[in-house]
Amino acid sequence: MCDFSEEAATFPQSGRTRQIYPSPVGWIGTGQPDIEADLLVKLGPDTVMMMGDNPALPRMPEKPRLMDFFKYRFGDITVRHLLSSGLKALESGQDEKVVMACLLHDISNGCLIRTDHGYWGAQMIAPYVSEEIAWAVRYHQPLRYFADEAAGYEYPESYHRFFGADYVPPEYIRRDADYARNHRWYMTSRLVTIYDYYFFEDVGPVDPEIFTDIIGRNFREPEEGLGFDSSPTAHMWRTMIWPNNFL
Repeated sequence: MCDFSEEAATFPQSGRTRQIYPSPVGWIGTGQPDIEADLLVKLGPDTVMMMGDNPALPRMPEKPRLMDFFKYRFGDITVRHLLSSGLKALESGQDEKVVMACLLHDISNGCLIRTDHGYWGAQMIAPYVSEEIAWAVRYHQPLRYFADEAAGYEYPESYHRFFGADYVPPEYIRRDADYARNHRWYMTSRLVTIYDYYFFEDVGPVDPEIFTDIIGRNFREPEEGLGFDSSPTAHMWRTMIWPNNFL
């Protein structure tokens, strides 16, 4: 819903007004008007639909690595939350797979999609992490809605504020939570929910460099860079690199 005039030759479509049409998944149901027809009418030699690097965003490296997305694309709350969750798991002496799952569990929230974020996040990281880490990220989402007092997990008080005290999770969430409870990796995912509180409210800035070695051992960084390695989920990473592409 914005226009950008960019004349620097270092960016694509230089010298033209580059119009952004937000993805419908981000505005359908909000009451905002559909502006696609209006934008198409404006097209001409000096006005195009945005493709490639948006000069309003930090430019990603040519071969992006995991922490580049934390630095250049993720929202501040997501970054602080993930780093703080990973730090708490690390300080509690958890296995690296748990630390890594905590560091990645809300990755979809950062700059992709919030709906079903655990499922999206697990899918996008699956080519690069162990099956157990991806599983833990996927099932932390349904498990978040169900207490496990024996494991030390209570239903989040914040969910009463977010969704209302009478909110009942849908059937697929209840089904997947039941499945996860009986799985051999249940505690890996349950530990993600335990460290999934908003610890950054009580913790100062977290240096992402403390995770460098853990990421090196548990996240397979492609030589071509995330988004360019032809993996089944490379398109998800490219979407975060170029979130304003028209097509």
